[in-house]
Amino acid sequence: MSELYKKIFDRAKELENETAEFLVDMIKTPSFSGKEKEVIEVIKKQMETVGFDEVRVDGLGNVIGRIGSGPRVIAFDAHIDTVYPGDESFWKYGPFDSKVENGMVRGRGTVDQKGGMASMVYAGRMIKEMNLNDEFTIYFTGTVMEEDCDGLCWQYIIKEEKIKPELVVITEPTNMNIYRGHRGRMEMTIEIKGLSCHGSAPERGDNAIYKMSRIALEIEKLNERLADDPFLGKGTVTVTQFFFNSPSQCAVPDMAKIQLDRRLTVNETKETSVAEVIDCAKRAGYDDVIVEVLEYAEKAYTGLVYPTEKYFPTWVLDENSDYLKGAAEAYKETLGKEAFVDKWTFSTNGVAVMGMHGIPCIGLGPGNEIYAHAPNEETPVEHLSHAAAFYAAFIAKLNKK
Repeated sequence: MSELYKKIFDRAKELENETAEFLVDMIKTPSFSGKEKEVIEVIKKQMETVGFDEVRVDGLGNVIGRIGSGPRVIAFDAHIDTVYPGDESFWKYGPFDSKVENGMVRGRGTVDQKGGMASMVYAGRMIKEMNLNDEFTIYFTGTVMEEDCDGLCWQYIIKEEKIKPELVVITEPTNMNIYRGHRGRMEMTIEIKGLSCHGSAPERGDNAIYKMSRIALEIEKLNERLADDPFLGKGTVTVTQFFFNSPSQCAVPDMAKIQLDRRLTVNETKETSVAEVIDCAKRAGYDDVIVEVLEYAEKAYTGLVYPTEKYFPTWVLDENSDYLKGAAEAYKETLGKEAFVDKWTFSTNGVAVMGMHGIPCIGLGPGNEIYAHAPNEETPVEHLSHAAAFYAAFIAKLNKK
């Protein structure tokens, strides 16, 4: 470990308790999708306190902190909305009763993913006070509505704020490994019509539920033959909801619809996925189905509605990327061990950053993703300082320090 990277690591350890307390403050401020206003204010205040050059909130409600004003642009991202706690009887403690205990910070959002927010804000403090940055304008984004619609926030930042970095570091949980991609996803429905009649004489009608059930069984078979990729893994499809329309409980349904969750591996697209579903209907004997890719059009806490199609493309950073090599070097020099490079199981804002806009992404974040959306969510305090040290060291490495 060189002298500079040791200093970065040591400074991150000195700031570890402050980083953890900042995370506690965020956890104590619930921030479900579309209801993030109060936690955004907490983050904005903390960015200002630790000395960011500029802090502002955009029209969708994302908080954007800036350090430096160099000609190159890079960004660190953490979404700061969380899912609801679910049945609180499964929790050993109140999901928002956060505290530091036995080397862990507990509560909803510690892993997914306010821990990444805490670490990157304190990395920003170190970058500035240790003079680690010369070349970059560095943005630190606390983004909204990701749990409901991953990537929407970055669609807004790129298209409306006109911020287009050369690289985005995603701070979603990686158990302190380096990640370079994940499968994409999309949400769609398939609908078929039937003919209603009285339930006492079903032969007079055409039962839409029976028809859709045959299609659903073909969807099940489709899942088994979808493409596989040696790194990202296999594409998947599953039926998640079943809807129908009927004049009464004593009538044959005249419409049935199912909703599908489709996970996309390399070379799978919206077009190929829709075509596969239509083919399933044909295999079931029907060619009169309606397939629709769904839209997200919910209101942000600012009041803005920013609609988007629920198609979130696959992305993967090349294993020979110079960014990835630099990240691995910074990791080893700062944390004293080789980085394990892998992928997320779930989806992140990378679907918009790299999937839609081709901006390279890498990921590293505190906490283990297996605790995301689970009761008794908690993250190690040590992860917070190690992640902050890595982020600061990566900037030093990109600046050839």
